[in-house]
Amino acid sequence: MGKAISFTVVFKANSLNYGEGVGNVSELKKIHRGNGDVYTFASRQSLRYDIVRLGNELFEWNLDTVDKTKGTLQFKDKATIADSVEMDLFGYLKTGQKSIKRPAVVRLSHAVSLEPYRHDMEFLTNMGLAERIGETANLANIEQHESLYAYTITIDLARVGNDQGEELASETKCDRVQQFLDVVKLLNRHIRGRQETLSPLFVIGGLYPVANPFFLGRVQLRPDSRTWDLNLDSIADVMDTTVGSDRIGDYTRIGFVTGQFGNESQFEQAAEGKAGTVEAFFKDLKEEVAQYYGVTS
Repeated sequence: MGKAISFTVVFKANSLNYGEGVGNVSELKKIHRGNGDVYTFASRQSLRYDIVRLGNELFEWNLDTVDKTKGTLQFKDKATIADSVEMDLFGYLKTGQKSIKRPAVVRLSHAVSLEPYRHDMEFLTNMGLAERIGETANLANIEQHESLYAYTITIDLARVGNDQGEELASETKCDRVQQFLDVVKLLNRHIRGRQETLSPLFVIGGLYPVANPFFLGRVQLRPDSRTWDLNLDSIADVMDTTVGSDRIGDYTRIGFVTGQFGNESQFEQAAEGKAGTVEAFFKDLKEEVAQYYGVTS
């Protein structure tokens, strides 16, 4: 029977994704809510980019798979999932007389801030360069937002390594998913001269009998808290969700970094005894992946 991994990550970072901007103002990508609150976000495309980049840096994922065919940038016609972890996990579309499509096996949500944007701005100039040649400096303004962010990943394990009649070895499937989990655990982003860490401060999820983003939008901050308390009531409601005879809480664990959240002493109860470090969370998940694929270490 097919199974799936799903987990929601919370991390802290500054100003992760800019849009086009207006004039000399660089604007963050934002979402406006009906109550007037504004939240910034890093798009799923930006997360995908950095996951693939780090996969190449840490595990030498093959990036030599792209070509310009018929005026369109896309994956090479002859490239298959055997050649590319990226094509295997994130899918592809090859256009031509007969288009070939592989839906993504790994599904990402946007990373949306958990704290509202309060219109902080940073004023910039290139004074250092201008003074060298006696010129007037150029001026710019960029929006800034330091916040906790949350995003969700779902992986359909049954579809990893299966495409167009080609099936990879179980060891390869297991290795690719475990590499992906290591990348997420260490994820970072290069932006505007900064290297921001996207490593989890809090993560909740597990290996489930169905592919569903159970905790998407359910991990939030308590609005009345000054110590970054997570709202555990909504998490408890998800834990009680059932799929057939399976209860979600029975498959769910929590990993967290100590000293970051005001109510971390309650995480053990919220996880029904299955709470620990972020490292332990990913270690246990990797072991479950190996068991699913029948791979022994």
